[in-house]
Amino acid sequence: MTDPIEPWSPDAPGVLRLPSGRLVRGRGLRHPLPDGPAPTYAVYLLGKEPPEVPWEARWLRWPDFRLPADRAEAAEVFRDVRERAAGERVEVACGGGRGRTGTALACLAVLDGVPPEEAVAYVRRHYDRHAVETPWQRRYVRRFAP
Repeated sequence: MTDPIEPWSPDAPGVLRLPSGRLVRGRGLRHPLPDGPAPTYAVYLLGKEPPEVPWEARWLRWPDFRLPADRAEAAEVFRDVRERAAGERVEVACGGGRGRTGTALACLAVLDGVPPEEAVAYVRRHYDRHAVETPWQRRYVRRFAP
């Protein structure tokens, strides 16, 4: 029998609490790894393959200031992230931690019950007030359907 995984601290930097109570950490890879426990699973939203990390990770090809290269794959990844966040320390990260990360977190909020037209505001209120940087990222969230 394995020990349960200690969840993220809800008040730790970058941690977003979804309406269901699930916790997901967003961050920018250009910044140092925050203090505290490491993720058990991470999704890296980058235009090129991310460096190796000592935890399980997945790369979702997503160029800076753009949208995911494969939107069907992105939706699948977001559903997986939401499910895994129920019992793991899941991290979503891009270079700066705002545009792509904020967009992904907003899509997670939609999957968790936030209406699509309110998801950007939800993430800006609970994660980073500058999250979801471009008009096309905001439109992507509004049109995101679970």
